[in-house]
Amino acid sequence: MGRSEHLKKLVFTGLFAAIIFIGISVLRIPLPAIVGRPFIHFGNILTVLAVMLLGFGYGAAAGAIGLGLFDILNGYAATAWLTVIEAIILAAMVNLSFKSIGYTEHSLAKLYWVSFVAGLTKIITSWCTDVIEALMVGTTLKVAMIGSFTSLLAATINAVACVVLVPLLYRILTQVGFNRRRLGSL
Repeated sequence: MGRSEHLKKLVFTGLFAAIIFIGISVLRIPLPAIVGRPFIHFGNILTVLAVMLLGFGYGAAAGAIGLGLFDILNGYAATAWLTVIEAIILAAMVNLSFKSIGYTEHSLAKLYWVSFVAGLTKIITSWCTDVIEALMVGTTLKVAMIGSFTSLLAATINAVACVVLVPLLYRILTQVGFNRRRLGSL
């Protein structure tokens, strides 16, 4: 990769990180839960799009920076490391599923597959994160697991939004000229 291609990917990584941060800060709806302080937001959708457009490394970095920075600056600093790990796992699963459909042919069915994998990954990682958070405050493992299960409403809503919106937004972005080849990801 040449210097200009590397610089272009760094700029787009920073841009996506900023958009992810703003997407959570501006558009979030808090929900009641037994464990944690969940809310509905667009951070995961934007992270999935970043990975699809920038590739695993840069997309994961954008997601980890945007989501992690939000946590650090908004009262979730103690668990920001869990958010960063969640973003990296999400990016890895999106990258694997996106590779499995091929980078060049993007039928809606294939894009829905990628977004379904992303949504399912988000539900699983949110549950695991909630279990860890509950254990950090001193609950037993059984209570942590049950309490975390009852707190999955926000993750499920975010996952459904991801499944519905990612393919549509990806199609729009590629039609206006944003694609992996143009951004230097292939």
